[in-house]
Amino acid sequence: MNSPAHDPRPPRGFWFGLVVALVKPFMLVFTKPDFQGRENMPRTGGVVFVTNHISHFDPFVLGFYIWECRRIPRLLGKASLFKLPIAGKIISAAGQIPVYRESAQAADAFRDAVAAVERGECVGVYPEGTITRDPELWPMTGKTGAARIALMTGCPVIPIANWGAQEVFHSYRSKFRIGLLPRKTMKVKAGPPVDLDAFRGRPITTELLHEATDVIMRAVADGLGELRGQTPPKELFDLRKAKAEDERRANEENA
Repeated sequence: MNSPAHDPRPPRGFWFGLVVALVKPFMLVFTKPDFQGRENMPRTGGVVFVTNHISHFDPFVLGFYIWECRRIPRLLGKASLFKLPIAGKIISAAGQIPVYRESAQAADAFRDAVAAVERGECVGVYPEGTITRDPELWPMTGKTGAARIALMTGCPVIPIANWGAQEVFHSYRSKFRIGLLPRKTMKVKAGPPVDLDAFRGRPITTELLHEATDVIMRAVADGLGELRGQTPPKELFDLRKAKAEDERRANEENA
């Protein structure tokens, strides 16, 4: 079996080739990649990879990592990115998948992701749906899309943890600041496929999807704990509960 470094690269096409030509040199100049676990990424066949979201910069890190795994990433991203004048056209032509939140087109991303997996592609999902609001940047609870794709298609789910992108761009600091120098280390680690055997072959219910998603997010959190040399929290930050609590407090203060 070939090592990841010697496996042939897949055909990338003009537009994705343009992305590689722009992003890879930039990443090599301004960051130091510490890429681990590439042997856990299947070289062929449909697969979903899931990862934590810590910065607006980490999609570049993850895309570079997946390319170094000899796969072409098809990342699900906010539809607003696809409307940018130049970048939007490039990422759309490069085969990335827009997510239309809370609209009539919201189901399109899921269908497109399932179709891509069934074609044998490597689809990336941010289960949190947004950059983590956990004060210590641990993963939050996840949405169920990745679990649904995996259970519908039978594809493996690869948990990927990343750490370091927040040092380049901490997305929720009060000041807009990008810190490229000195070079920061981008740590990325793929774990073995998440064991979802307990959920396969059963009716896909909301409860089942939430249970499978909890298993997936725990695998991501554990991988991040290994990268950080720390123990992740037993309970992941729940953004919905946090927003509900903030709203309750605001109502009490205004009463």
